[in-house]
Amino acid sequence: MQQLLSAFGIDWRLLIAQAVNFGIVLVALWYFLYKPVSALLEKRRALVEESVRKANEVDERFSRADADVAGRLAQADGEAADIVAAARTAASREKARLYEEAENRAAAIARDAEARAKETAARARRESERDIARLALLAAAKVMQDRHA
Repeated sequence: MQQLLSAFGIDWRLLIAQAVNFGIVLVALWYFLYKPVSALLEKRRALVEESVRKANEVDERFSRADADVAGRLAQADGEAADIVAAARTAASREKARLYEEAENRAAAIARDAEARAKETAARARRESERDIARLALLAAAKVMQDRHA
């Protein structure tokens, strides 16, 4: 073996020293580099996993919120339709009430006008009768004067 190592120019003491140095460097790298990097990667993985979980939770909340909003919009649409229907019914009733009130006012105005017309005709008749009576008295007085004269 010694001849084989010397044939290739390898010094076994140097080979053992290099193997020990490699072992020391390997342990140092394992302890000072691999463990912290591994811990850091584990933290990152946990952080990413937590972020994904939270994102899924937020998506679920948004989905529930969208469903809630859709339900509220449907309810609001139904309530709006009910309000519009109630307003139309109330407007129709108010229109009928105003129409009836207008008809009643028109009838009252017509009755009042008719009563005034009757009163005016009666007054004119009374004045005519008075004038006729006065003229009859004047005519009778004239006839009496003509007979006595």
